[in-house]
Amino acid sequence: MNGTGSARRIALVVGTRPEAVKLAPLILELRRCAWSRPVVITTGQHGPVVRETLSCFGIGPDVTLSAPRGADSVTDLTAGLLSTVGPQLRRPGTHAVVVQGDTSSALAGAMAGFFSSVPVVHVEAGLRSGDLRTPFPEEAHRRMISEVCDLHLAPTHTALKNLLAEGISAERILVTGNTVVDAVVTASQRTADSHHLLPGDTTSPLVLVTAHRRENWGKPIRRIGEAVAEISRRHPRTTFVVAAHMNPAVRAEIEDSLHGLPNIRLPGPVPYGTFARILARSALAITDSGGIQEEATALGVPVLVTRDTTERVEGISSGLARLVGTHGPDIVAAADRELARARPLPLGARLRAVVRGTPYGDGRAAARCAAACGWLLGECPRPRGLPER
Repeated sequence: MNGTGSARRIALVVGTRPEAVKLAPLILELRRCAWSRPVVITTGQHGPVVRETLSCFGIGPDVTLSAPRGADSVTDLTAGLLSTVGPQLRRPGTHAVVVQGDTSSALAGAMAGFFSSVPVVHVEAGLRSGDLRTPFPEEAHRRMISEVCDLHLAPTHTALKNLLAEGISAERILVTGNTVVDAVVTASQRTADSHHLLPGDTTSPLVLVTAHRRENWGKPIRRIGEAVAEISRRHPRTTFVVAAHMNPAVRAEIEDSLHGLPNIRLPGPVPYGTFARILARSALAITDSGGIQEEATALGVPVLVTRDTTERVEGISSGLARLVGTHGPDIVAAADRELARARPLPLGARLRAVVRGTPYGDGRAAARCAAACGWLLGECPRPRGLPER
């Protein structure tokens, strides 16, 4: 144990909105630990939306970096992020760096920590699709992060098994649950300005739609948009909220087929608090997002996953998520089936289901993650992992 009484500086690298969502509960938990001094470093990868998302949880960045200029490729983006994050982790007194998930910012943070001989903690470690190029480049990122990581915080027992199969020592892995459960429950309970996007009749179905995955850019996203347009015509009493990506080109690809349809809302990117309230009210989600697969499943919302593979296999096994690909007729047929049996479920009932446990945890992942960081630094006993269900 640290007998000096000095707090340990823990750098948390946050580049994208999903990282902000999933690291926010851990940041708050580390702030409660007397031994910890969390330092939030935003890389600029997703710009102001990261600060906006952190602010939903009462968090502001301690260090704000600028996104690399002219980073039009994954190569340029990663190189630029590594050059800006690196000096922050070489500062004296940095005891650990925490990265989350599989973004370019997470990879740069992990590499910079390794090169600076700073212990690397990986939140949401061990997800695997089995195909190095799907999702691209995230599957490669998460595998590379594992190679330089000192502590792997696996969200599920499936993730634990993936890491063990790759030869990683069980001593360096803890099953924590996914911090997204902590985050979405907290955010969905807070007041948010979502009324203008919701149907006035609370019994009318609501469908949340997103699409942004890089391997879906181009024709696949256009097919998703065309499928949503067809579903909206088949279900005129259902409201569809299409929460588009920050990238205007990606946004245009899905929205082109949806303009002018009376039951479709096109708000563009929405604040996380608003998003959580909309998702909690939804009868169905149609998405290629990994995080939304987890969030929707945690809230008991059925999900149609517009991808050919997914590393979030627990949602598939639970029966709440289904892989439908990007072929329009398949998406339409699956949505028809789900909407035919959709029943409104009050938010309170959904949150009680979360308390009972979901495939992704019990809402106490952040506390386990913080305690695990303390164990790594000699400040806490090793915590117990999430029990296997």
